[in-house]
Amino acid sequence: MDLTTSLSRRVPEVLRLRDFRALMVTRFTYWFVMSALTVVVGYQVYVLTGDPLALGLLGLVEAIPALSLSLFGGHLADRRDRRNIYVISQIGMIGSILGLAVLSLDPGRFGLGGIFAVIFVTGVAGGFERPAYRAFEAQVIPLEHMTRGTSLSSGTGQLGGISGPAVGGFLYALIGVTATYAALAAILAIGVLSILLVASRPVPAVGERESLRKSLATGVRFVRRSRILLGGMSLDLFAVLFGGAVAMLPIYATDILHVGPGGLGLLRTAPSVGALLAMTLAAWRPPTARAGLTLLTCVAGFGVSIIAFALSRNFALSLFALFMTGAMDGVSVIIRSVITRLASPEHLRARIASVEFLFIGTSNEVGAFESGVAAKFLGVVPSVAIGGTVTLVVVGLVAALVPELRGLDLNQPLLSPEDLAAAHVEGLAITSSTSPFQ
Repeated sequence: MDLTTSLSRRVPEVLRLRDFRALMVTRFTYWFVMSALTVVVGYQVYVLTGDPLALGLLGLVEAIPALSLSLFGGHLADRRDRRNIYVISQIGMIGSILGLAVLSLDPGRFGLGGIFAVIFVTGVAGGFERPAYRAFEAQVIPLEHMTRGTSLSSGTGQLGGISGPAVGGFLYALIGVTATYAALAAILAIGVLSILLVASRPVPAVGERESLRKSLATGVRFVRRSRILLGGMSLDLFAVLFGGAVAMLPIYATDILHVGPGGLGLLRTAPSVGALLAMTLAAWRPPTARAGLTLLTCVAGFGVSIIAFALSRNFALSLFALFMTGAMDGVSVIIRSVITRLASPEHLRARIASVEFLFIGTSNEVGAFESGVAAKFLGVVPSVAIGGTVTLVVVGLVAALVPELRGLDLNQPLLSPEDLAAAHVEGLAITSSTSPFQ
C-alpha cells in the first residue's frame, strides 16, 4: 500500500464528498466574517459611546428582526429551495457590511443610529439565513456520516471563529475600520460563490392546504411535545442567556485587562480555539453514549469557566478561562446538533431549526442586552460572575426536570412512537429508524 492510498483511507469519507467540502468553505467564511464583525462593530460602538449599555443594545437591535422573522424563515425554507434562500440572505448581509463601511467614513454625521439601522438589516437577513442553512446542511450531510460530518462542519465554523476576531481586531488597528469592513464583505462573497457549487436539494413535500398560521405553529408544537428537544434547547437558552460574557469583552479589553483592540481579538478568539479542539476530538470520538450526562457536565463546566473569567485580572488566565468556555460549549453544540438532526422529521426540519434559533438567538443576542443592562447597574465583573452562577443553577434544574436528558444515548432512536404519530398527523409519515449508529 503506497502512502497516498494510506492517507486517503484515513480521510473521513464525508470529506470526499464535493458538496460537503464546498459547504465547509461557506461555513468557514460565514463564521470568519460574522465573528470578526462582532469585534469590529463592538469596538467601534464602544469607542464612540464609552457606554456598556450601547453594546447590549447592539445585540438587541439585531435580535429583534432575526427572532421575529425566524418562524416565517423556517416556514419558507420548508417550501422553497433552501440553498437559494441562504444565498439571497448572504447577499443582503454583504450589502449591510458595505453599508457599515460607508457609515464609518463620517461617524460624526451618521452616529450610533446609523450603525444600529444597518445592524437591524443584518438581523432581517439572519432570520431567513439560519433556518435555511441548518435544514440545507442536514440534506447535504448523509445520515450515515451525520455525527462526524456535523463535528467537522462545526469545527470548520469554529476555525473561522478563531481567525475572524483576531484578524478583525488587528485589521482595525492596522488599516482602519472602513477598509476592514470592505475586506469582510469580499470574504463573505467567496462563501456565497462556494455554496453555489453545492447542488440544490429537493424541496420537502408538505400539505398543500396548510395555512401560514398553522405552518408557523407546527414546528413549535413538535418541539413542545419532544422533551428531549425542549430540554436541550432550554438548557442552551437559559445557560447562555445569563452566562454569556462575549458582549462585555470590549470593556474587559479596554478598562480591566488594558490590552486594546489586538487583545480584544485574542480574547474573542480564545473560546473558538477551545471549541475547535473539542469538535476535532468529537469528529474522531463522537460523544454518543451517555451523551445527555456529557451535555449537562459540559454546560456546568461552561458556567464555572465564566465565573473564573469574571474574577480574573490576568490576561493569560482570562484567555484560558475563555478557552474552557469554548471547549465546554463545543461539545454541547455537537450533542445538541445531533439531537436536533435525529429528532426532526425532514418535512419539519427548517421549522424546528427556526424554533431552535429562537432559543439560540434569545440566549446570544438578547443575552448580550441582558449583559449590558446588568453591567450598567451591577458593574461588569459582578454581572458576569452572577451570570456564571445562574448557569450552574440552570443545569441543576434541567437535570432534575428532564430525566430523559440525563439518560440520553445517541446510539438509540430519538423519535418516540408519540413523535411518529404526531409527525404523521402533521402531514407525512416518517420512518422510525432514525439512528445512524444502529
